[in-house]
Amino acid sequence: MRLSHVIEVIEELYPPSWAEPWDAVGLVCGDPGQEVRRVLLAVDPVAAVVDEALEWGADLVITHHPLLLRPVNGVAATTPKGRLIHRLITHGVALYTAHTNADVADPGVSDALARAVGLAGELRPMVPAADDPRRGLGRIGELPEPVPLRAFTATVAAGLPATAWGVRAAGDPERTVRTVAVCGGAGDSLLDTARAAGVDVYLTADLRHHPASEFAEHDGPALIDAAHWATEWPWLADAERRLAGSAGDAGTLETRVSTLVTDAWRLHEEGAQ
Repeated sequence: MRLSHVIEVIEELYPPSWAEPWDAVGLVCGDPGQEVRRVLLAVDPVAAVVDEALEWGADLVITHHPLLLRPVNGVAATTPKGRLIHRLITHGVALYTAHTNADVADPGVSDALARAVGLAGELRPMVPAADDPRRGLGRIGELPEPVPLRAFTATVAAGLPATAWGVRAAGDPERTVRTVAVCGGAGDSLLDTARAAGVDVYLTADLRHHPASEFAEHDGPALIDAAHWATEWPWLADAERRLAGSAGDAGTLETRVSTLVTDAWRLHEEGAQ
């Protein structure tokens, strides 16, 4: 299948026009006319992922996070990102990014996170898109049965890939949880939205001390904080299925989801008790 057709499929699922103005999505490197047989999906465009792509013989790497989020004046191989670009081009491997356009898609990153931690039935956005209320940032849904926060935190840990960061919760461990809000990736900008929605718990990543501490002082939802990478990784399998299912008669794609843990945090030690 030509790369240009794969891009058409991806952009039908995750239109670049849905991305935030500050974002950098789309084709990073690669010839639209080149043939694509194998596609590797990963969260981060880092050296270890490129190693995996080259070892497996991938022709295209699709990542959630952008490689070049900020403008650059060059991609010389004297920098880590420059070396990565050179390796990809030298080996004929294309790189494509779907970031905030995948965050707000229906289904998108937060839908996959919600299902991974056990939410059932209909999901609705925390912040609906202006042009389509079915999609937008975050998701709110229900657990099949109410459980204590302690038990739901364990369910989250079991449903997400393990990281050094782990999963931590703020709130009464015995608090009953039924309605849950989730946002894959950094979601502290939606803390007030979660409170206003009246959910029992809000699951996201990258929660900072002061906003979380102040939030916990209000009579609002409990908080669960997981690793950024872990909250976005479930989307890869969903994107893989949708990509394969949308290819049609244009050709056959062999796809693979990277299981490499590329979260920035590598070690975790408990402090003195």
